[in-house]
Amino acid sequence: MHARNELYIDGAWVAPAEHAGVIEVVNPATEQVIGHVPHGTAADVDRAVTAARRAWDPDVDLVERRRRVASIIEATKRHLPAIAALITAEMGAPIRIAESVQTKVPLAVAEGILEVLDQPEKTERISNSVILREPYGVVGAITPWNYPLYQVIAKLVPAVAAGCTIVLKPSNEAPLSVFAFFDALHEADLPPGVVNLVSGPGRVVGEAIAGHPDVDFVSFTGSTGAGARVAEVAGAAVSKVALELGGKSANVILDDADLTAAVKVGVSNAFLNGGQTCMAWTRMLVPADRYGEALDVAAAAAAKFTVGDPTDPSTRLGPSATASQFETVRGFIDRALAAGARPVTGGSERILSPGYYLAPTILADVDPMSEIAQEEVFGPVLVVIPHTGDGDAVRIANCTPYGLSGAVWAGSDERAVSVAKRIRTGQLDINGGAYNPRAPFGGYKKSGFGRELGPYGYEEFLQIKSLQMPT
Repeated sequence: MHARNELYIDGAWVAPAEHAGVIEVVNPATEQVIGHVPHGTAADVDRAVTAARRAWDPDVDLVERRRRVASIIEATKRHLPAIAALITAEMGAPIRIAESVQTKVPLAVAEGILEVLDQPEKTERISNSVILREPYGVVGAITPWNYPLYQVIAKLVPAVAAGCTIVLKPSNEAPLSVFAFFDALHEADLPPGVVNLVSGPGRVVGEAIAGHPDVDFVSFTGSTGAGARVAEVAGAAVSKVALELGGKSANVILDDADLTAAVKVGVSNAFLNGGQTCMAWTRMLVPADRYGEALDVAAAAAAKFTVGDPTDPSTRLGPSATASQFETVRGFIDRALAAGARPVTGGSERILSPGYYLAPTILADVDPMSEIAQEEVFGPVLVVIPHTGDGDAVRIANCTPYGLSGAVWAGSDERAVSVAKRIRTGQLDINGGAYNPRAPFGGYKKSGFGRELGPYGYEEFLQIKSLQMPT
């Protein structure tokens, strides 16, 4: 049992301000409680924000900021195996994914921020004005359960690098790995109050962070509905907000692309982490005259996604992370089938018990404007939609309220780029281009605003000041 009874405030593990109970953590593969974290309150948030404000030094220099980030990275490395095991236990990511994507990618993100600090600080002059960049101040961060370490590092490390201090609320579903990360931060040589952790419900702790008058910048990752609420609460306090929200990304395969390669990579992207990825390519758009071929290739690729115990290294698809998410995904599938979608693989049946297990599901004959093609499912569900040419593919790709990620495959990079420029989304892979943890990531439309990762993610945490100099 992983019993965490303290919050991390002002450089120490401390008891909550009042006993409001605990939040239990359930292993989705066994449906058993494996631990708990404190049910924090607004009083705990206030203590953490006070500590963060006291620790904030707007004049902290580049050398010290770089030292802090390097110390975080080194301490985190020592804890990665334990963090990976906790991620598998609390949200069901297969251990092969927990030990790679879930932990090594966040480390690469942090190392990318360290590289930013290795560059000379920007000095800019516009006519008679000198442009300064200064840390925003106290950051409030709220993170989700699907990539618990990645989401925390993508906010906390650039905040610290910029000279900010931070108060972070992890998800209720997968907080144990974040608490383990804060064990690492406790070992890092950071001044008290620079990093703070308060767990608790979103309606209590999340809203207390977003609306706190001494929080200067709120960074949120989660559902579009919850993000809208965060923006509303933070807006009342006139705080800056960055939102990374839902997605319904299109994998656009053009008529001269390598269809087999594009479909196989697309299936892997859609089912990574059990489909619980905001940037998953959950809509595959294929040439109408090769629709049947694409479905056959997709079905063969899906068959290789072994479903089972996430601690087994051979497992490629674990359970849905929670009982509620399991039921949500099943509901989407059932309504899609009732609306006329054709199941190519999978379905809504539980395939293993105990555990919240679904088979990798591919649906054909889907109306691009139907619920299953418009809404984020956040499960192992892929829809395959035919298109009649470049213009039609762009139209379908752009027809959802989201714009987070996607891909374009064509016979040449030039053609793929020309189509990608017409798709309203924050990031696109061209002909299988590799993920880059140093490139800016963020959304268009209802996928949010602001950017994370690399130099652009770092700059989100900086204020810009103009000094008009005498000529």
